[in-house]
Amino acid sequence: MASHAAAGESTARPEPDQVLKDIAAYVHHYHVTSPVAWDTARLCLIDTMGCGLEGLRFNECARLMGPVVEGTVVPNGTKVLGTSYQVDPVRGAFNIGTAIRWLDYNDCFLAAEWGHPSDNLGAILAVADYLARTGKPLTVKDVLEGMIKAHEIQGCIALENAFNRVGLDHVVLVKVASAAVVSKLLGLTEAQTIDVVSQAFVDGQSLRTYRHAPNTGSRKSWAAGDACSRAVNLALLVQKGEIGLPSVLTAKTWGFYDVLFNGEPFRFQRPYGSYIMENVLFKISFPAEFHAQTAVEAAMTVHGKLQAMGKTSEDIKSVRIRTQEAAMRIINKSGPLHNFADRDHAIQYMTCFPLIHGRLTTEDYSDAAAADPRIDALRAKTYCVEDTRFSTDYHDPEKRSIGNALLVELNDGTVLDEVEVEYPVGHKRRRAEGTPLLMAKFKRHIGHWFDAKHQDKILAAVEDLQTLEKMPVDQFTELFVKQ
Repeated sequence: MASHAAAGESTARPEPDQVLKDIAAYVHHYHVTSPVAWDTARLCLIDTMGCGLEGLRFNECARLMGPVVEGTVVPNGTKVLGTSYQVDPVRGAFNIGTAIRWLDYNDCFLAAEWGHPSDNLGAILAVADYLARTGKPLTVKDVLEGMIKAHEIQGCIALENAFNRVGLDHVVLVKVASAAVVSKLLGLTEAQTIDVVSQAFVDGQSLRTYRHAPNTGSRKSWAAGDACSRAVNLALLVQKGEIGLPSVLTAKTWGFYDVLFNGEPFRFQRPYGSYIMENVLFKISFPAEFHAQTAVEAAMTVHGKLQAMGKTSEDIKSVRIRTQEAAMRIINKSGPLHNFADRDHAIQYMTCFPLIHGRLTTEDYSDAAAADPRIDALRAKTYCVEDTRFSTDYHDPEKRSIGNALLVELNDGTVLDEVEVEYPVGHKRRRAEGTPLLMAKFKRHIGHWFDAKHQDKILAAVEDLQTLEKMPVDQFTELFVKQ
């Protein structure tokens, strides 16, 4: 009786996937020459540090800080902003990344995938500070370069690839970008960087469950810190000799594409450069999920109109929010909102609160603020519709708008003129207008932590790019730790 032999799996290791090679080549060989990218990176660093300090004002965030084992102090370890902790760089990346991300107030970039590229600072600063304290002559310029490149990796993959459509959270891109950039800071070779990035892709990815009803919860605020810590841990493992997985994306059956991306390869709109940092979106006026920023701005305008008419939110019969497809999918919510994380991802809440109060601050997502019965009453009268023009312009690389428009009808039948805002104040097109406001936001954030003399010391250090980029990393970090 004839037998049929079947060939087993081939053990020949292939060339690394092109996506991995492109990331590593960019990290190791690209020279950032764009003055806009460098100065925007300075603004991004300033804003991100301020957001971290602001996040730590909330006990839910502060209680997550520190080492895994209470009381542990790591000599020459990473110092954590706003605290007296000194921890290993893996835990430092979690601490810093969590503080930065806690209030959804740091910069973002919106495309097929959404995300917050400055989340990567958790990994970059933790590693750079640790290395500086062990004698490596790193300056803030190295941090800024790492930020530009991490922004670019995360954002360029996000341009054409929607991880949200397969249920994965965008922090996969934080992990990949951070892994690539910190590997270079650690002195790894280009080949080792390929290995680190491959490990980031194979390292089980977070589901978006915690960002969506009915499971919205505070994990969404520490998910980026978790991604940062994983990136640093993987880079340190490869530094110790751990090998990579060259076809982690393309391997049949077992690779990322087949397992997690419906068998589809990543698509790319542009080569890596400095486009993302140049076009990043700052959250300046409101701590609101970015798809709602312009809706909140419009709501503030409508609130002013109501006041001028001698009216209040209780005179409103209905509110129509004309918005983009992305907002329809991720922040269009009805029903009870159970916590901070629910509220800052509900466009109706973020719009109705300023219609009532004429403001939207971090404290306005608290249980106490949400107890005002007028909020849910007005939410029940508020609905969203998609404007396909807004959706198209959102993806246009020359526009990248995030439009919203409010149409308010009053109980007496009066229909107010619709208020449309296409570009938020944090957009590149409004950078000149936004920069002084961004600095004012930073001053508010450091003002809660430091006396006037120390605030002046911080401001003197960060106001000029040439001065800032020469500062040793550990000296920069010392400016922001608990005094």
